[in-house]
Amino acid sequence: MLLSNFSEFILETGTDEAGRGCLAGPVTAAAVLLPADFRHELLNDSKQLTEKQRQYLRPIIEDAAISFAVTHLDPLVIDEINILNASIKAMQESVLKLDPLPLYIIVDGNRFKPVGNIPHSCIIKGDSKYLSIAAASILAKTYRDDYMESIHEEFPIYNWKQNKGYPTTEHRKAIKAFGPTKYHRMSFRLLPEEQLEFNLDFKI
Repeated sequence: MLLSNFSEFILETGTDEAGRGCLAGPVTAAAVLLPADFRHELLNDSKQLTEKQRQYLRPIIEDAAISFAVTHLDPLVIDEINILNASIKAMQESVLKLDPLPLYIIVDGNRFKPVGNIPHSCIIKGDSKYLSIAAASILAKTYRDDYMESIHEEFPIYNWKQNKGYPTTEHRKAIKAFGPTKYHRMSFRLLPEEQLEFNLDFKI
């Protein structure tokens, strides 16, 4: 059973991100401020749920939340400040979009930076321990998946509709054949060392 609050504050938000390990697309974060009495038997870490379950839970979370917010940070930002800093920045921006602002922040993982004077705690595997972080993980994942499906239409050869930008064999074969696009993270190793020669005839 997931717990509702880590702190003594009622206005406690959970935040999480999705897409850190992808080769293309944004890193996406969400922050969710849930009422203290919110419960749902299915709610869990997004990675433990099917796509259908995540899509089912998303409107339930959004309807129940006191406030929620989602932030996409694109590959140019990721390449400029690195993926860790971009992940933290996306979570910070999501928290700042909440109305009301939370009095406490709980974060999935072990790294975060303060948001103003709001106290926070980092919780390893927090998305499988606390309801608000689990809810944030579901929103981050579903909104990012929607984003990847939308840009799939622009570059269908990479099959982002299916792989969501992760480094699958199929995705890397397409990068090898056609080169990177404006949605690829150029600071990432897009291909293994032995395949680093792109086909740069393809116009991005």
